[in-house]
Amino acid sequence: MKTALSIAGSDSCGGAGIQADIKTMTLNGVYAMSAVTALTAQNTTGVTAISESSPEFLRQQIDAVFEDIRPDAVKIGMVSSTALIEVIADRLSFYKAQNVVVDPVMVATSSARLIKTDAVNTLTEKLFPLATVVTPNISEAELLSGMEISDADDMQTAAKKIGDIYSCAVLLKGGHNINDANDLLYADGRFRWFRGKRIDNPNTHGTGCTLSSAIAANLAKGYPLEESVAWAKDYISGALEAMLDLGAGSGPMNHAFDLKGKFAEYNI
Repeated sequence: MKTALSIAGSDSCGGAGIQADIKTMTLNGVYAMSAVTALTAQNTTGVTAISESSPEFLRQQIDAVFEDIRPDAVKIGMVSSTALIEVIADRLSFYKAQNVVVDPVMVATSSARLIKTDAVNTLTEKLFPLATVVTPNISEAELLSGMEISDADDMQTAAKKIGDIYSCAVLLKGGHNINDANDLLYADGRFRWFRGKRIDNPNTHGTGCTLSSAIAANLAKGYPLEESVAWAKDYISGALEAMLDLGAGSGPMNHAFDLKGKFAEYNI
């Protein structure tokens, strides 16, 4: 079985972060492992508290995984401080990690800021060059590119700018705000659009975490980047179409929408 490591924050309500990553990786057929960057107190209505891991403890978690069950892919999610980013970059470089997916988590669905301002430069300087692909949404891409994005042409300009500056592939997520969930991949000097369909579901908590984890799982299984993105898009569409409705705010998706078997189906 192929393996994947999620380096991200814990989401106490289970819809995003480490919890979403583990569910997604499992349902996409790889063995999931984790290194927790922070504990969060959050639910579908917002984030109320964040408690970071120490840099040394994060280093020990990453070392423990690589020294025993080497991951075939690594997904990096919420990392809120410079010191933690530096630890991740150091250990991934040391172990020559492959198939690294960086989801530059900066703002939660609830609009809570999840990264310190000084950490953004460290993220781009230390982690982006190690990435197979980075997966910003529109607001994150605006911050990274220094430009406003209002249409598909702007998405192409911003994706190219980010990719060329940091020497990495970029999957710029469109979302309903720009073009009905059409995502743009810029890799090796070429553009490819991944067309999405509008799913009228207000419960989108953890969509970014889920997409990046699914990409990492597919890369771990040996699929090339474009196929990995295509499979991941199909998976997230299925999770949204399941129309799970939990919580008072922007709720989670059903990551287990395709789970079969007597243990999953048995219910009183």
